[in-house]
Amino acid sequence: MSKILIVSGGNVDKEFINRYLEMAGKWDAIIAADKGLEMLDELEILPDHIVGDLDSVSREILSKYEGRSQIHRYDSEKDYTDTDIALKLAIELGAKEVIIFGAVGTRFDHNISNIQTMKAALENNVDCKIVDFNNEIRLIDKATTIIRKANDYFDYKFVSLLPLTTAVRGITLRGFKYLLENKTLAIGESIGVSNEQVEQEATIDLEEGILMVIRSKD
Repeated sequence: MSKILIVSGGNVDKEFINRYLEMAGKWDAIIAADKGLEMLDELEILPDHIVGDLDSVSREILSKYEGRSQIHRYDSEKDYTDTDIALKLAIELGAKEVIIFGAVGTRFDHNISNIQTMKAALENNVDCKIVDFNNEIRLIDKATTIIRKANDYFDYKFVSLLPLTTAVRGITLRGFKYLLENKTLAIGESIGVSNEQVEQEATIDLEEGILMVIRSKD
């Protein structure tokens, strides 16, 4: 299994997710993380798996999927967030690519946690991204090429690079407005914020550490 979609309970723009799903094509599996089921229900998309403590999703909506989707119910006093559980399941299912919608919302602690959760995907060689209308977030620990979309609706012009580890060493940038050559970025520095991708293909090389790559529209 290679391509898995996760929908969590944060902010999801219905028009954006519809257009993104049309562009992305077929998924090998779809996972609803708790309240994310409500968005999938609104879109009339049947998830293969539903995970979480299920304390946020409507009882009425959840009942529609009993016997149709595989439900993984956890105690409300669990050790992991619903998005973390969903991503771990995706990895267990053999994902090579994971897209997560609804991982960003009003709970700032959940936003940070969901970004950090992607480290498990990185360690298992899974290409994982958190995506919404305004941003695309991923973690990298090796040379990566970023391709800008030809379609303006899905184009993220600005790119910010922030260290997830204490420091990220040996960063070299090509195809950006502001270039770096063998640079070290450390936590607490803002030099990596709001760069611009000026070429269709841009590359980020690094030698050591984990880097957050945040692409933004505005």
